[in-house]
Amino acid sequence: MPSAREEGVTALMMERSRAAEETTEADEWLRDVYQTQWAALVRLAALLLGSSDRADEVVQDAILATYRRRGRLEGSPIAYLRQSVVNGCRSVLRHRAVVVRTERLRLVPAPGPEEQAMTALTAERVVRAMRTLSQRQQEVLILRYYSDLSESEIAQALGISAGAVKSHGHRAVAALRATLSEESLR
Repeated sequence: MPSAREEGVTALMMERSRAAEETTEADEWLRDVYQTQWAALVRLAALLLGSSDRADEVVQDAILATYRRRGRLEGSPIAYLRQSVVNGCRSVLRHRAVVVRTERLRLVPAPGPEEQAMTALTAERVVRAMRTLSQRQQEVLILRYYSDLSESEIAQALGISAGAVKSHGHRAVAALRATLSEESLR
């Protein structure tokens, strides 16, 4: 009869043998995936990304993630792998969009003190000129250009016809143009 120690050694050897078999199976699975799927997945990623600059990385990450989860996957590991590539491409595209937006924001210089002062003066001139218009003309311009309402929405808000909105708007813009050009001549 084997001793407890001998039984423990035997169990450990059997466990190591199973682990070695699993490692061999995993290695074969990985080799098979690379041989049969790599090129197709890289093409898929390159098409989704619009270029091949990151396609290899996305596929490599997807294969690694699938390899780690292969024992827990239900269904086809290849389908999971393909979905992982698609998700990885989406992630890369989202990151690219964030980088582009951030770069655009950095490229727009903040207005300097002179520009801020001129903007404030111009705004002040426009507000003064607006105050010379009739109440209805002011309302039409504010609803059109500040609230960005359509002519029909302005007509409804003010209880007047769309034609009256057009007329008030046209006259208000003409009056503003005249007032502002007079001020610039002074």
